[in-house]
Amino acid sequence: MTRTRSLATSFLSLSAAALLALTAAGGATAAPAVSGDKKEPSVTSATVDSTGAAEYWTEDRMRSAIPGDVLAGKALERGNTSSAATVEKGQNTKVQGGKGKTTIAVSENPVDHIGKVFFTLDGSNYVCSGNAVASANRSTVATAGHCLNEGPGAFATNFIFVPAYLNGAAPYGKWTARAYHAPSAWSSKGDMQYDTGFAVMNTLDGKYLTDVVAESGVEFNAARGLTYKAYGYPASSPFNGESLKSCYGPASNDPNNPQFLTQGISCDMTGGSSGGPWFIGSNAAGLQNSVNSYGYNRSPVMYGPYWGTVIQETYASAAAS
Repeated sequence: MTRTRSLATSFLSLSAAALLALTAAGGATAAPAVSGDKKEPSVTSATVDSTGAAEYWTEDRMRSAIPGDVLAGKALERGNTSSAATVEKGQNTKVQGGKGKTTIAVSENPVDHIGKVFFTLDGSNYVCSGNAVASANRSTVATAGHCLNEGPGAFATNFIFVPAYLNGAAPYGKWTARAYHAPSAWSSKGDMQYDTGFAVMNTLDGKYLTDVVAESGVEFNAARGLTYKAYGYPASSPFNGESLKSCYGPASNDPNNPQFLTQGISCDMTGGSSGGPWFIGSNAAGLQNSVNSYGYNRSPVMYGPYWGTVIQETYASAAAS
């Protein structure tokens, strides 16, 4: 995240032990409440007290927040033991929303349903990216698991979503969270296969999130090797996190850590882009099918988790809450 080019996650360093050298302030509180199978629940949920979270995030705090990629690196340092045998692939599922290979990230105009995510973990302020997705509660935001939970460890406090952020402006407001939903394999093990989470937002001025901004459809258990357009707010050099960027290209498997079952696209986005959405196709109108998760030093490739049945169950839990 030595410059761990974490795509909003962390950069796995290719030196050292080949596999694992990847790279306070008041407000919300989270009380974990496990849901699902009693023996091995697939989803962990947490309720959030967001009192004061929106006010906490002044423009200065937003600009000085640490890119969240370092959190992915910390999760790996705690010992990631992903096993390909734990990944489940189910039936291809799509939830429609209502409303060429590139290495260099390009600038984009703001997209109303894509934004920055700000939160506090272990007394430090962090920044990631996120996207509003279709849901029955009209309030669900997809992001990286490490932008909600330490993996394993505590859930975030002071969590807000700022759609269409641009140069410090919050044109659609600062949306606070009321609940988090993460794969239990992430929240209990920090398993990189499942580095995805969903935050359910409170209403703002009496309105639900996707009454104010658009929503993205989502797809699970899709074919591998599709072509994606990925978006995010990279904040580590040479970027400053103040505007939206994107990359576009076909996905391929991670050859360095195949046990993660992740896919990568050619992209040089840095920390802060973690949690930004991957859309199938060439623009933000496609179905979301992954998030920015991690990258490797000196390698312009961004990796994202495969959205299979466990992440689908996590989404369903969040969307219905």
